[in-house]
Amino acid sequence: MLFVLSCNSALANVNSAGKPDPELRKLLTKAIKAADSFDDRFDAEVWLVDMSKRLEKFVDDKKHRLNLLRNIHREASRAQLVPELVLAVIEVESRFDHFAISKSGAQGLMQVMPFWLKEIGHPEDNLVDINTNLRMGCTILKYYMDMEKNDLHNALARYNGSYGSRKYSNKVLEALRINWRKR
Repeated sequence: MLFVLSCNSALANVNSAGKPDPELRKLLTKAIKAADSFDDRFDAEVWLVDMSKRLEKFVDDKKHRLNLLRNIHREASRAQLVPELVLAVIEVESRFDHFAISKSGAQGLMQVMPFWLKEIGHPEDNLVDINTNLRMGCTILKYYMDMEKNDLHNALARYNGSYGSRKYSNKVLEALRINWRKR
């Protein structure tokens, strides 16, 4: 049984009668059941409710927002990254636009360079596909985190191609501090 959803003071989105939004309740219930990267459903619910509220300023659609959060949590956890760090990287890289393409040709949420698809033998994959982009972006970021022995500034600078500068890493760490750290 989903404890928080049943007594639900955690749901900030309420309708005009002061009741929890039934559509959001339904979407959260579905998202929590599908959240396989969490240790338990209570943890999934707390994280999804909290992060969904924070992500709302970037992503309007509730269903898309919860799906995106589930996928980000899954891929970050798979790569042994803190999901909130991945959220901060995505905020800075694409502002959560999975169709984003940079001047240099980087694509998707995490702005992955297309040459990686050929390098790994998957030239037919699509980097604007959320799951493909998150899998590759998280794997690349984890590689740089390991390479830099978890030095966030250096790992983030490598990820961005700006090694030796703190401008990009400062932006990501500021986004992490302001929007994604647990309060």
